[in-house]
Amino acid sequence: MLVQIKDIKIKKRVRKDLGNLEDLKDSMRIYGLMNPITLNSRYELIAGERRLQSAIQLGWTSINANIIDNLTEVDQLEMEIEENNQRKEFTEAELMEGYKRLQRLRNPNIFYRIYLFFKHLFEKIADFFRNK
Repeated sequence: MLVQIKDIKIKKRVRKDLGNLEDLKDSMRIYGLMNPITLNSRYELIAGERRLQSAIQLGWTSINANIIDNLTEVDQLEMEIEENNQRKEFTEAELMEGYKRLQRLRNPNIFYRIYLFFKHLFEKIADFFRNK
C-alpha cells in the first residue's frame, strides 16, 4: 500500500544510531524500495526506519508499506527487534534497552495493565463513533 510519508508517526524506537544511509539511499535511488516498511493501523512505524529516513532524504513523498493490524505492543517490539537484528546489528546498549522494554511489556505491573485496559476501551469507543 502506498502511504504518504507525512502521515507516518515514529514512536520511541530501540535503535538510536541509524548508521550511514548513503549505500541504502543509492540502492533505493537505483532500484526503488525493495522491501516495504511496516506500519500498524495507526500508521505508527514498526519496522523500516532506515528505509523511511532514506526515502525522506531522497525527497520522496510516499512509500510502500505493509499495514499490520491487531498487534500488541509486545508483537510490535518483537518485530522491530527481529527485523533490525537481521539487518544492521543493534549496539549493545540499544539491544539491552529493547529487551528491557520487551520484558516490561511482557510482564506489566498492575498500573500499566489498567492503563492498557482504558487505552483499548477508548480506542474502541473512538472507532465506534468514527464509523457512524
